[in-house]
Amino acid sequence: MSSSAEPSTAASPEFLAVFRAHMDARGEMPFERFMSLALYHPEVGYYRRPGERVGYAPGTDFFTASTSGAVFGELVAAACAKLLRAAGRDPAAHAFVEIGAEPGSAGVLHGVKHPFAAARVVRGADQEPPPIAGECVLFSNELFDAQPFIRAVSHGGHWRPIGVRLEGERLVEVLQADGLDRFAPPLAEGYRFDAPMAATGLCEAIVSPPWRGLFVAIDYGKSERELLQHTPAGTARAYWRHTQHNDLLARPGEQDLTCHVCWDWLMGVLDRTGFSHTALESQEAFFIRHAGDYIAAASVADAATVTPRKRSLQQLLHPAHLGQKFQVLHGLR
Repeated sequence: MSSSAEPSTAASPEFLAVFRAHMDARGEMPFERFMSLALYHPEVGYYRRPGERVGYAPGTDFFTASTSGAVFGELVAAACAKLLRAAGRDPAAHAFVEIGAEPGSAGVLHGVKHPFAAARVVRGADQEPPPIAGECVLFSNELFDAQPFIRAVSHGGHWRPIGVRLEGERLVEVLQADGLDRFAPPLAEGYRFDAPMAATGLCEAIVSPPWRGLFVAIDYGKSERELLQHTPAGTARAYWRHTQHNDLLARPGEQDLTCHVCWDWLMGVLDRTGFSHTALESQEAFFIRHAGDYIAAASVADAATVTPRKRSLQQLLHPAHLGQKFQVLHGLR
């Protein structure tokens, strides 16, 4: 017997009204359009609605490295400063620009002593990239995985896009007619590919202005080969109340939607726009290699007892926690 307390996964009347206003004559739209509405519509979008999404409080949906508090910011500041100095550049001549901060967040460097000329925060719901000029450290944490993506499935030897259709009051996935020839041919019938094209476009928009400095993006992703050959169910998933699931059409506007970024595509953007010393490292390797002095000093200071800082470092660095789950792409220009 079903419980009346079971939370509904149905779309709200408000979201359905928005969907109807944007669907085509068949009652359909591409999945990436649906996702854009579900995440960023000014009235019903997940990232536009008020309330906490990140953390451990009731009603939150997920946590990120920033949940670890000032320790994460201290690691980021130490690593970015070391990368600049290693390139013969003065951190004090660079502004630190964080793109994708949560609404209400003061930024990863809030309360953190840092060597940069200034610290600026651009909210995650501001989809248009900010004007960037001069010498900067451009930093993001889980920005690119939150962009709309194309869903495709292998059908008859071709990639076919997946769309979303409204049937009565219910949203369903549909196979759309147009083929997708921009990707490598599929290997197996029924293979799903969640293509993070918007993430690549956002990266191009961010790095196209002629600013100089350091680009650092922390996210989870895979190579193009891995996405096309080793993830037959795709990488798309939803998060609601700290539970990961695969019903991407459930409660649109009320749950997070995400997929792995394609690191090859983002690295290609950096290569095309004049970045050098480009590297991709696990979060664990990045911080140990570039913020090692901070980690060593913290380990010595906290050696005698278990402190909140020690617990945060373990969460951020240990391979079983966030150390291997996330990767860091960085480059200089």
